[in-house]
Amino acid sequence: MVNLQTEYLGLKLKNPIIVASSGLSSSLNSIKKLAHDGAGAIVLKSLFEEQILAEAAQNISLDQSYGTDVHDYITEHMRSSKLSDYTTLIRNAKAEIDIPIIASINCITDREWTSFTKEIEDAGADALELNIGVLPSDDEISSAENEEKYFQILEKVRRSTNLPIAVKITTYSAGLANLIKKISWSGFVDGIVMFNKYFQPDIDIDKMDITTTGVFTTSADISTSLRWVAIMSSKIETPISATTGVHTGADVVKQILAGANNVQIASTLYKNGTEQIQVMLDDMTKWMEKNSYNNLEDYRGKMAFNNDANTIAFERIQFMKHYGSIE
Repeated sequence: MVNLQTEYLGLKLKNPIIVASSGLSSSLNSIKKLAHDGAGAIVLKSLFEEQILAEAAQNISLDQSYGTDVHDYITEHMRSSKLSDYTTLIRNAKAEIDIPIIASINCITDREWTSFTKEIEDAGADALELNIGVLPSDDEISSAENEEKYFQILEKVRRSTNLPIAVKITTYSAGLANLIKKISWSGFVDGIVMFNKYFQPDIDIDKMDITTTGVFTTSADISTSLRWVAIMSSKIETPISATTGVHTGADVVKQILAGANNVQIASTLYKNGTEQIQVMLDDMTKWMEKNSYNNLEDYRGKMAFNNDANTIAFERIQFMKHYGSIE
């Protein structure tokens, strides 16, 4: 009998498929359906740091440095998205379902919002995921200063709550492997999510307008997280949650082979419905039975990068093998 159970953030998951933070996890009815259809855990739709600060200041002293458009959007968004609504959702979800509920906050600073993590803890959340949206676009800020933001935020949040903490990070770092290792060794986190997905811009040359290449991913987008999970899983002990481009049972298997503890999905559910969770689990089970694996640990990390090898030489060889034959 195949066993799909795993452990993440100190929580027991019946399977490694976590529903990522998205609109799918913003209402009680949707959360109940996701649980019914087989999710191992659910990350709630993110609260934004700006929302928490605005509510704390009763919408009158939000930092104007964000700009008028951003200020107006946040103020309007506050009307439909309040911290009290969020904590109520956590309480109701915990009363209705028996899988872990992970709260999510999207943040860029370590300001006063961090004190509100205690309210999320008191509401009954099983863990907290911090989506730290550090985009290094300011040419006056060095890479070291940008990376320091992670540790400032994580240290302050760690002091404010006893909840297990996962950090969702970006790929934008000149020393990504070193950053991941330092985060793992910091003692501030219990899990690392690779990676957050930023708005993907495009330009409509007829309307002279900024557009997007699309919100949803495909299986072709798995390569970035797969690469870094494979490189880092043997170098750190902190569990890795892999996301972006995970659409099928085969994609889940790939990430576990690379060394991931679990995966997070959203786009495939928007495209195929929440029933896709069970389809993915069935495909995983069939593959494991075919290859005589009884549980995830039997093959976790089997395709991870060899920690004793030279990373740069290995990647260079793979590049040469792939592109050297193209004429």
